[in-house]
Amino acid sequence: MKTKAQKFGKLLAETFFPQDFTCEICGIEIFGGRLCPDCAETVEFNDGETCPVCGRKTAKSEICIECKSNLPKFKKAVSALNYKDGAVQLIYKFKNGGAYLSEYFAQLLAPKINALPRADGIVYVPMTEKAQLRRGYNQAKLLANKISEKTGVPVLDKAVIKIKETPEQKELNRAEREKNLSECFKSDKKAVKGKVLLIVDDVLTTGATMNALSNSLKKAGATEIFVATVASVEYSPLNGKPKTTQDVPAQI
Repeated sequence: MKTKAQKFGKLLAETFFPQDFTCEICGIEIFGGRLCPDCAETVEFNDGETCPVCGRKTAKSEICIECKSNLPKFKKAVSALNYKDGAVQLIYKFKNGGAYLSEYFAQLLAPKINALPRADGIVYVPMTEKAQLRRGYNQAKLLANKISEKTGVPVLDKAVIKIKETPEQKELNRAEREKNLSECFKSDKKAVKGKVLLIVDDVLTTGATMNALSNSLKKAGATEIFVATVASVEYSPLNGKPKTTQDVPAQI
């Protein structure tokens, strides 16, 4: 529990060093923008070679082996950042109190989303009630709302729900993740039938979560599904495991 002095210090920091005046990663004072020059260099944009299906960084702009062998239920995924270094720290902050980062991430994603076919509705990756109470908010829902503001595409609240808790997936490969997520989503046919949908979330690793959610939406009658995430893990052909670690640096 924070002491009165710590709470007062936090209030002072928020008063005199509001958003856009301190670096989102290291916390030093800046004047405008989100990141100091040093931290900005640690954030890598996903604007190079990518798989045209899962959207993850690849050595060549061709369909990755995973998508060839197990074509996802979604048509195409895009992401703004590569999930490494500074991006890991930003998303960790987004999930742990930095809800306001949804605006920044929506700005990064807007150009990628505008290049996709226009969706009829936006769906975010749901959380169970217990998980949301534990975190305090669903960061994917916040992001979806901001993207809706920028694109004019409505958010389809409760179009899909998560009906069972799933264990942590950090150390699981794609096959293990798919088993972990089996039958955990339930979609509302009335809300999604005949619609082109955009699924929004913070990170795409192996794509198992998006695939499970897309499968549920398609069974409910969705016609086509696209995916947009803030970041994605670079593709690695080794055992279907992410190439970049998801461990958060010790200073976070």
